[in-house]
Amino acid sequence: MRKVFMKLHEYQAKEIFRKFGIPVPNGQTVTSAQETHKAIEHLKGPPWVIKAQVHAGGRGKGGGVKIAHSPDEAEKAAENILKNPLVTPQTGPEGKKVNQVLIEEGVNIDREFYLAMVIDRSAARPVMIFSQAGGMEIEEVAARSPELVLKELVDPVVGWLPHQARNLVYRLNPLPAPESIRELIAIMGRLYKTFIQSDCSLAEINPLVITKEKKVLAVDAKINIDDSALFRQKEMQALDDPREKDPLELKADQYNLNYIRLDGNIGAMVNGAGLAMATMDVIKMAGAEPANFLDVGGGASEEMITRGFEIILEDKKVKAILVNIFGGILRCDVLARGILAAAEKKEIKVPLIVRLKGTNVEEGRKILQESNLKFLVAKDIEEAAEMVAKQVSG
Repeated sequence: MRKVFMKLHEYQAKEIFRKFGIPVPNGQTVTSAQETHKAIEHLKGPPWVIKAQVHAGGRGKGGGVKIAHSPDEAEKAAENILKNPLVTPQTGPEGKKVNQVLIEEGVNIDREFYLAMVIDRSAARPVMIFSQAGGMEIEEVAARSPELVLKELVDPVVGWLPHQARNLVYRLNPLPAPESIRELIAIMGRLYKTFIQSDCSLAEINPLVITKEKKVLAVDAKINIDDSALFRQKEMQALDDPREKDPLELKADQYNLNYIRLDGNIGAMVNGAGLAMATMDVIKMAGAEPANFLDVGGGASEEMITRGFEIILEDKKVKAILVNIFGGILRCDVLARGILAAAEKKEIKVPLIVRLKGTNVEEGRKILQESNLKFLVAKDIEEAAEMVAKQVSG
């Protein structure tokens, strides 16, 4: 299971919005507090808004969005955001390092809306989501006031139609001014165009605002690009920020491994996404927590196995490792040699539980048994999970 999208920073998403005619506030990015004074010389204000640029939501709750009413205040806000890890509900307690901030002109907001294009997988179609409860998490709005979340499914053959935008806008209460209605309708069409032509899995504006001056602006922007379409989105691919990725996930990408770090302490190596999900389920059922999702795939080579094992061992949270392989295209003897190669490079100091089934299983077991490697053999996946849980709890 590979990640299915590439995230963009807010300032990058807004640059794309500009290209498609979606109005956004004027702003500049800086990488140090000293650059703040020069940046705001080109921006109307006060006030100015200083925003942390990280791949995580909930920045405002974590102190990553500040309002400044003087150049010195803006510099101090930027300095505080850049020097301290940003902790939000999506980053975990360790937080994320902020490498850059976006400084924007303040906006005189009158009304806030939520607007997004996403794929409705149950309907197998794109869907436009619109709500007058802007500035809030759409999941919270849907849970508390589902009647405020309006949707229009899009036929991918026909595309977005003007009457669909009217269906959404004219359900607002109260209705905005006529000029604002026209701009809202136009922005919906432009957002759909952005979504389709940029191969997005998500294009979100939260909030989309009407100002006191009756202008409509995308105050915030979020774009995720479908990984499967990056081969035809070379310009988008260049916007990927490796600093935002987990170092081990980044290393796994280099070896074409499907690795996602989790919060538990049981390292898992499997072949096949379905087997990986089942393995994580039984680990949890046994009372433990998986430390990662690592699918080496059906056609993994000995080197890929070695690299994958090394990556698992680099995670300091790992207290035990479960190898659960069903040998098909990936033979059990190839896996065994890969594990031994990894053990020669990096000492395995945690309990290792191995469950092998399938092609060349006896040969694979023999390779492991004749090595100096200490490991436990499980006859099935349930026993393997119980062994792992026992090792950790003990």
